[in-house]
Amino acid sequence: METPSPTPAKKRRRDPEASRAAILEAARAAFAERGYAKTTIRDVARRAGVTHGLVLRHFTSKEQLFLAAVPSPRTLMAEVAGDPKTLPVRIARSYVRRMAESGGSDPFVAMLRAVASEEESAKRLFTAMQQESLDMYREVIPGPELEERVASVGAYLIGVTFSRYIFGSGPLAEMSDEQLVRHLVPNLRTILLT
Repeated sequence: METPSPTPAKKRRRDPEASRAAILEAARAAFAERGYAKTTIRDVARRAGVTHGLVLRHFTSKEQLFLAAVPSPRTLMAEVAGDPKTLPVRIARSYVRRMAESGGSDPFVAMLRAVASEEESAKRLFTAMQQESLDMYREVIPGPELEERVASVGAYLIGVTFSRYIFGSGPLAEMSDEQLVRHLVPNLRTILLT
């Protein structure tokens, strides 16, 4: 009687690009969901269906993984290239599309969540500040769509705050206080009064 030959072991198919893409997709979702601080390499690996070691082979640290998940300058440049007169439209459309398609897993969302370690407290504080601003602006600015304009001012100033006071780098951080005031005034005028 012949003994059956052992079943050959399945060979793993290696596809580094597919693994890398799965890791990045899992990382975007994890960072957006949990924030930077609470996301672990093991969590990303589990979501991507790969090993912890494979994640580290592709990206040497959680910081490198986060940076790789952010849209590349080349991708963003392709979206903003063109006539300078229509640049604001392209930026707005690109931003909204990217956020909508990401289903909340855009790396920008993760970055903002990472800053507020107490997410619920931060939400309550932001809501209270937004309401106070709206009440204040109602006293001095007439016109339609006030809530949207006030929210836009808040969003604009949050961006300035991150650039200048949290990250502390770039042109806004390098301006003197007076230069910053001169820079902000026309932008705020456009948001609030036009």
